[in-house]
Amino acid sequence: MPLVSVIIPSYNRAGWLPGAVDSVLSQSLAGIEVIVVDDGSDDDTVSALGPRMERIRYLRQERAGVAAARNRGIAAARGEMIAFLDSDDRFTPDKLARQLAFMRANPRLLISHTDEVWYRRGKLLNQKRKHARSGGYLFSKSLAICCVGMSTVMVRPRFFELCGVFDEDFPCCEDYELWLRASHRLPFGHLAAPLVIKNGGRGDQLSVIHRMGMDRYRIRAIVRLVSHCRLFPEQERAARAELARRAEIYGNGCIRHGRPQEGGRYLELAAMAASGAELPADIPVGGPVAGAVTA
Repeated sequence: MPLVSVIIPSYNRAGWLPGAVDSVLSQSLAGIEVIVVDDGSDDDTVSALGPRMERIRYLRQERAGVAAARNRGIAAARGEMIAFLDSDDRFTPDKLARQLAFMRANPRLLISHTDEVWYRRGKLLNQKRKHARSGGYLFSKSLAICCVGMSTVMVRPRFFELCGVFDEDFPCCEDYELWLRASHRLPFGHLAAPLVIKNGGRGDQLSVIHRMGMDRYRIRAIVRLVSHCRLFPEQERAARAELARRAEIYGNGCIRHGRPQEGGRYLELAAMAASGAELPADIPVGGPVAGAVTA
């Protein structure tokens, strides 16, 4: 059994993927399984990986999105632990060794994360105070912001048995949705060391592609959480308050930008959340809000 399985989803990242793979293959820890899940790339990904192909497990699927790619990797993983790395990020050389030791020293933890160093267009980016990482029960913090970096995570396979895998209905914010599902019931370990180098500021990133609609997916995640998960009363109050805040802001924004029908639906959702009314089971993005609906 490998000690750690590292899952790297990739779509048309031939220029970045080899560097991500190299940062795993050069780890100080031995016994690493590298799983690259190619999500239907039509660039020269395979040739870019070159001789690395002999040292990795390369899985290819038809284009289905990053959530589906990660889930494919999870299903194939054989490691004692599972870690994730986005194809444009990098591990520091001792990332996996230090985090594995941390997890073994805290056997009750099912998930942990580390700090990151951020670069935007090659320049070091100073992180804001709200982005400071922490451990423990992160539910309230996870409502407001995606406070766990995807490439910093290490989990035990049992984590997915308890919390489920990534929701493939989410083309973005799939990590935000999973951390909400997990943090309402599990503590997160935090290894306070910058063990991941994150590269941003490019047009091919999901946060850029979906930047105009990301709040809709965060709103949808909270609706599903309240409707389908057993929350403590204080957790439900916090979730409803955040849902009302986000839906009101988004709804008013729609109205200002000439989309009154969409805005009205989200303002209606905000009122439902604030009043304690029963929420719909789901809200397909762009679909109606009132009443139980399905994706």
